[in-house]
Amino acid sequence: MPEWLVLALVMAASCAVVLVVVLLRDRRQGPDEDTSQTPDVIEYITMMIGVVYAIVLGLAIAGVWEARNSATDLVLHEAQALHEVRERVAVYPAEIRQEVREDVDAYVSHVVNVEWPHMAEHHELTERGDELLAQVRKTVSGHEPTTTLESHAYQGIVDQVTAADRARVTRGQNAEPTMPGVVWFGLIVGAVVTVGMVFALQIRRSPRELLLAGLFSALIAFLLFLIWQFDAPFERDMAESVEPFRALFPAASTD
Repeated sequence: MPEWLVLALVMAASCAVVLVVVLLRDRRQGPDEDTSQTPDVIEYITMMIGVVYAIVLGLAIAGVWEARNSATDLVLHEAQALHEVRERVAVYPAEIRQEVREDVDAYVSHVVNVEWPHMAEHHELTERGDELLAQVRKTVSGHEPTTTLESHAYQGIVDQVTAADRARVTRGQNAEPTMPGVVWFGLIVGAVVTVGMVFALQIRRSPRELLLAGLFSALIAFLLFLIWQFDAPFERDMAESVEPFRALFPAASTD
């Protein structure tokens, strides 16, 4: 199911629940119940709960957004470093150049087609990926430069392999979701309490009040969905996550 459809259903469901509860509560009110006044203490508590929950939501969104940007940079650095290795070996002899490029392509193909789905499901890297990257390092380091041009390119190629390895290790460390379970528990409970406090204000069935209550609940649902969407940057939008590899290695990434 498309994520936009999931979001639409969640927002519609949250609005429907709030509106149904308001309508049922209004029907069950006794004829002598006065809903024209709301105690000041309830208004104060509702305001404080809303402010505190807004701060928590803002911090959560900022945290997952920063983690998403960091993950994007990691993938870009890893792909760019491998691309540099593939291009800089142009000064090597044809046999060594071909071997290095085949090793790089094999690693990229494994990452895009095998390791990424595995990482999204199990939140860890694959041993085969480690072996393929180690083979790239072995092939690059095992060639002894024989010309001045090769000597100048050698250290830069080794450094790029090291940069790719470092980005890969960091990618593995960040494979798990950003938000711990206890934080999700707080966000969901806070959403229920915040929306529930709307009923403490004794809203009625007027179109204006029903509209505001529905929009408020839909906004809370949207923000929670936004946090969920950004919480696992390597799991959600997988095709977008591996785009740097596909862009720099169009042949290898489609194997």
